Amino acid sequence: MMRCSLRIWILSTTALLFIMSLLFTFSHNGTETSDLAAWASAEGHPVRLVPGYPGVRHHPLIPRLPKDCTCRQCLRQPGASAWFDSHYNAAVSPVWTLENRELPADVQRWWMMLQPQFRSHNTPEILSQLFQIIPGQNPYKERNPLLCRRCAVVGNSGNLRGSGYGKDIDGHNFIMRINQAPTLGFESDVGSKTTHHFMYPESAKNLPANVSFVLVPFKALDLLWITSALSTGQIRFTYAPVKAFLRVDKNKVQIYNPAFFKYIHDRWTEHHGRYPSTGMLVLFFALHVCDEVNVFGFGADNRGNWHHYWENNRYAGEFRKTGVHDADYEAQLIDTLAREGKIKVFRST
Repeated sequence: MMRCSLRIWILSTTALLFIMSLLFTFSHNGTETSDLAAWASAEGHPVRLVPGYPGVRHHPLIPRLPKDCTCRQCLRQPGASAWFDSHYNAAVSPVWTLENRELPADVQRWWMMLQPQFRSHNTPEILSQLFQIIPGQNPYKERNPLLCRRCAVVGNSGNLRGSGYGKDIDGHNFIMRINQAPTLGFESDVGSKTTHHFMYPESAKNLPANVSFVLVPFKALDLLWITSALSTGQIRFTYAPVKAFLRVDKNKVQIYNPAFFKYIHDRWTEHHGRYPSTGMLVLFFALHVCDEVNVFGFGADNRGNWHHYWENNRYAGEFRKTGVHDADYEAQLIDTLAREGKIKVFRST
């Protein structure tokens, strides 16, 4: 009797295990892993993903590249904008240095034709003399992924008047200004701090010791001028009177790279205008050395007028259409960069 009961118990247990195995196999073949997880979660059971079986579909994981900065969104991180990635070339340095002083032939020709009234010079020889006075190194070559370099590109538009952006601008790591760009008396709207000031010889002015003077050279004579202005003071005239001596920190003087200049003209402004405006040159400089870029003082004011913020005459916008730059195309480019999440543009209110 005992043996019979034991046999019946063993047979029943075996049959039950067989039925449970069939049910498990059926449910596994007919149900997505995600559906099983949802069911188990709803029933209060712990969820455990099991190895794959035939008939079970798995969704591939998309690998995420490590961020190269600590900003919420690093602008150079690939994958966020196919349009930006197709235009952006990190290999082109925005700074002209001893390392890249030899320009490619096509860049040399293009750069020399920007202002053809000036005779040709031996550019490498001029640079060799200049780099005996200034460092001639790229200070942005090494990047720290543990930092977030926030940069403000501050234009000269009259839309800054009454904006109250001064405190926001001063809160950035790099604050880049263009040509004259006075701050005294306009601090509440444009800020008081500057880390980089971009100028050409005819707009140059003295700078405090903690500010980088970035020369935007349109001709070889500009390189001769900066060499002279930091040493002998011999050059006093280009096509207009220029400062014979320049009072800046020599260790912070940088030279804008003509190859980078042409890269913007080819890839970004796409040959609209003879060459990009200085505002465009500064904006793309920032896009290559910063992790986050915020733009202030670009475009017309809220009444559609184009003028500088320090000018009292709202209608003094002679730079609106010069025949050299395409202001409308550049404005569209800025809007596209903003839509793609690569910059943030602070407009006038």
